[in-house]
This record gives sequence, C-alpha cells and structure tokens, in this order.
Amino acid sequence: MSNFNPNAQASKDSGIFGLPYSTEEAKLVLLPIPWEATTSYGGGTSLGPQAIFHASKQIDLFDIELGNFFAAGIAMLPESRELQTWNQQARQAALTVIEAAGEHSAEINQALAEVNQYSEKVNTFIYNETKKLLSEHKYVGLVGGDHSCAYAIIQAHVEKYPDMSVLHFDAHADMRDAYEGFEHSHASVMYNVLERTALKKLVQVGIRDFCEEELAVMNQYPERVKTYFDFHLAEKKMQGTAWAKICEKIVANLSTQVYISFDIDGLDPRFCPHTGTPVPGGLDFNEALYLIKLVVKSGRKIIGFDLNEVSPGMVEDVNNLDTASEWDANVGARLLYKLCGWTLQSK
Repeated sequence: MSNFNPNAQASKDSGIFGLPYSTEEAKLVLLPIPWEATTSYGGGTSLGPQAIFHASKQIDLFDIELGNFFAAGIAMLPESRELQTWNQQARQAALTVIEAAGEHSAEINQALAEVNQYSEKVNTFIYNETKKLLSEHKYVGLVGGDHSCAYAIIQAHVEKYPDMSVLHFDAHADMRDAYEGFEHSHASVMYNVLERTALKKLVQVGIRDFCEEELAVMNQYPERVKTYFDFHLAEKKMQGTAWAKICEKIVANLSTQVYISFDIDGLDPRFCPHTGTPVPGGLDFNEALYLIKLVVKSGRKIIGFDLNEVSPGMVEDVNNLDTASEWDANVGARLLYKLCGWTLQSK
C-alpha cells in the first residue's frame, strides 16, 4: 500500500477505480452480479459490472467533497463464472416465455419453472455472499445486473439492520406480482421486498412508469411505502420549490440507517441511454447526488447499496466499447464512486 500513488495512471492489474486493495483489506466490498434473465425490453445489463469496472479506471480518486475516502479500502470481487453460466441458461429459457406473450404450453411452463429456479439460486448466492461479508464487518455494495438482484442483498441487510429504511431511485415502481410469471422479475423486486422481508420503510424517488396494480400495492402499505412520483417532483421545481427543500422532505421519511437501491433508469435517460427500460423524465445526475449527500449530512448512515441496470448495450466485448456505449459505463462508474464515498463518509 505504501507505494500506491493515487495520482498516477491506474495499472492494468489494479482493482476497481484503479485501487490496490484486496477484499480482505477493503472496508467496502463490491459484489458484481452479471444477471439479466428476466429483462423484458432492452438487454446488456449483465455486462454492466464488467463495463463499470473498466470505466472506473479513468476516475480521478481525489474528491473535493469527500477527500481521499478510498483509503478505507474498496475492492470488487471477481465475477462468478457459475453466475455467468446461470444467466446464459436462464436467459434462453426466459426468451421462450417472453416471446410466447402470455400463451401457455408444457414447453413454456417448463421454461418458466427453469427461470424461477435459476432466480432462486442467484438469490441464494447473493444472500450468502452478503451475509458472509457483513459477518466480517464489511460494508457491501452490489453492482448489477438487472434490478431483481437487489432483493437478496436487501433481505440480508434487513436481518442485520432491522430498523433500516430503503431509499429507492427508479423510473419504475417495481411492484408487479411475478411479472410475466417470473417470481423474481426486475419489475417485481420491491413487491418481493415488501412481501418477503420485514423492511419497515421504503421511500421511492423518480417513479414515472407503473400500472394500477402497482399503485394498489403502494396504497396497501401507507405506513411502509412513500413514493415521490417524478411528475410531482417536476411540478414542484417548475413552481419554484428548491430541490434542496424537496430533498429535506424526502430524507425526513428515512430512518437513521439507510440502504440505497439505485436503478440507473431513475436518472434522465441522457445519462444512461442503453439501460434496459428507459423512460423520459427522471432526475439529473447532480440532483441524485445531492439527495444522497443530504442523507449523510442529516446524520443518517448509509449501511449498504446496490446499483443496477447499467448497460453498455448489446455488445460482444466490454473491452472494446464504442463512444456511445462507454458513456453508460462512465456514468455508472462515477455514480458508483460517489455511492462508495458517501457510504464510507457516513461511518
């Protein structure tokens, strides 16, 4: 460590953000999950963790707000080859179901069962890895992958931090019950969190694409769910309400321990246009960062996070991205760095 120069160009064999830390040395460990079996529109998010890793080497480590927070140690685990195989096999089965468009047959039902079984295996993997790292007194961040990956890491954190709340950035409510028959769909993650964990409070920001079924779920849990719809946030800003004041009201809903679940499509699509289900509207990059900053400045602690749905598009090699595709990874890496920084700062 003594020979590490944070101002030098990242070496080829360095870790995330060009850092030299092993997972044993790091205070914060990132868990890459190359999974997108249930993605129902665009694709490529399983390549997100690797694309972010490569883009992260271009980030200047010094942060004017947070200083040299990286000195606490940040490391990313290697991607599991078993997970990569599960993703490929589950994705092929999922396409059979998706292309059937609601029709049923023995073949389709078998494919659906196969996807659900693989999803359970992925959840078990994430849960066990998270529990292990938490038991070692690490802070854990997940890098996906589609948003369904968030369920198991949230489950593990709720068990360790029973009074925690979740701050959820997203274009979508993610409260559909087994969307397209997939029990752990990317569109069902927060439904599963509410139904299958003891989470006390979910605060959603930027939501602008949802169905009546999802609105009914929100209304079913008035004490557990607080949703800030994107159209309402936009109207408030148009009427002259400062974003800082809006953020104060959002943060007031959170408990002292906060887990952040960040779907990149919560941002305006100009930041990550290749994300799987982009929706017009959304937060500015700096608006999202200000809200995260205010969580910490309010005296609350960020105890974990996930960043999902960053996609370089349908590319074959993330080592050779074109300029447009690299932009998504660049934005994702910079958002990830800030999530790491504010998490470590809040300690």
